[in-house]
Amino acid sequence: MEEPEEQPPREADTEPVVTSGASEAVPRVLPEDPQNLSDVDAFNLLLEMKLKRRRERPDLPRTVTELVAEDGSRVYVVGTAHFSDDSKRDVVKTIREVQPDVVVVELCQYRVSMLKMDERTLLREAKEISLEKLQQAVRQNGVASGLMQMLLLKVSAHITEQLGVAPGGEFREAFKEASRVPFCKFHLGDRPIPVTFKRAIAALSFWQKVKLAWGLCFLSDPISKDDVERCKQKDLLEQMMAEMVGEFPDLHRTIVSERDVYLTYMLRQAARRLELPRASDAEPRKCVPSVVVGVVGMGHVPGIEKNWTTDLNIQEIMTVPPPSASGRVSRLAVKAAALGLLGYGVYWTGRRAASLLLALPAARHCLQRLSHAWPHK
Repeated sequence: MEEPEEQPPREADTEPVVTSGASEAVPRVLPEDPQNLSDVDAFNLLLEMKLKRRRERPDLPRTVTELVAEDGSRVYVVGTAHFSDDSKRDVVKTIREVQPDVVVVELCQYRVSMLKMDERTLLREAKEISLEKLQQAVRQNGVASGLMQMLLLKVSAHITEQLGVAPGGEFREAFKEASRVPFCKFHLGDRPIPVTFKRAIAALSFWQKVKLAWGLCFLSDPISKDDVERCKQKDLLEQMMAEMVGEFPDLHRTIVSERDVYLTYMLRQAARRLELPRASDAEPRKCVPSVVVGVVGMGHVPGIEKNWTTDLNIQEIMTVPPPSASGRVSRLAVKAAALGLLGYGVYWTGRRAASLLLALPAARHCLQRLSHAWPHK
């Protein structure tokens, strides 16, 4: 009778648990029956699996910038080009290498729907700028800000049509990869888009708004995928915006610089020490530094680095200034012009329809019969 082969010890029972930033390895002994695991033991087992996958010296893409918080927490900022396949691969590799506790993306609650939409639907939605979208933008942001948002969507639609690639692919990859990491939270890190557009419009004079709108309306330069990859060091959409707003420093401040501050603040909020679960209240509290992955456009990375160690006041950049006198006058002028055009259109259409109707033989015959039947004085 053959003797049974000796089974090697289980890896989870013998290998130490290494927590991020800890210098000591803590051996863990697990019960033989997995069904007898307490909630704390189950949490610790999953945490152990996660930490074993986390690389001490991760092999990261060159588009990743590492930042360290005061408490030792680490933030890996992946600078992306929003239409680049390489950026999607960079995001996936970074999350798999560092096994983060939090993933922060450059999205707000008004754009979160793109995370769960398929590529085909997104590609169609990005190319189409409908009256319904315009009405929604105006309801959310007001007339001027809504029109500005639609013009910027036109820029995005132009790139989408040229490349045949839906925007935000790196954010969808980050969302999918974060769901595969145990205990990983997913945060929206961008300032709400209505605030950004309202502050941007308020920063421009009337003629600056007209000039910017004119430039956005007639943007039609061809773009290739090679152009996108060459812009890996500076996001393509933000580079195009930077070229257009170079003479509008206030617009660049509200759309880029202020969002740099907001993104930095959200990344710092995410990079806080984690408290490990305790088997009982008598057990001492134990906290470990966290690991965060940020996914942002490449154009925001220098600003995040610059603001990382400075005191930030986001209340100031979250307020919407009241409309100026010139803004109120311009809005009234736009509404008056729209009503005037509408009234003229109705008048012209009615007059044209009446002339065509009267030109018909049947209409002439009816008029002649009415004239004969009408009593003459």
